Amino acid sequence: MDNAYKIAVASSDGIVVNQHFGHADRFIIYEVKNDKNYRFVEIRTVEPVCNCGNHDDRKLTENLQKIQDCKYLLVSKIGMGASMRAEHLGINPMELPDMIEESVRKVISFEQIQNLFERN
Repeated sequence: MDNAYKIAVASSDGIVVNQHFGHADRFIIYEVKNDKNYRFVEIRTVEPVCNCGNHDDRKLTENLQKIQDCKYLLVSKIGMGASMRAEHLGINPMELPDMIEESVRKVISFEQIQNLFERN
């Protein structure tokens, strides 16, 4: 059974989950396989949604569509509107500001627990 999934990470340096969703200009994509092993896949560039307090709905939609194949979105912060739109597209946003490696491990643990509940 292939239970692979992707995680999009908002990071300015590739080391820490340190960007607000609306300020991100790229997402680092990781793929998780076999409930534990993960690897870097690619970097996807986007245009930041926020500009001096204003939000661009078109850019918000476009950015979410660029990561729609990802099951999780890791950010330092995300607004309620963007969060709800992500969830509507099947993307689970999570505010997990930490080292990317640690944040990805937390998602993997969360996914494993979710799978235990689904099996019962």
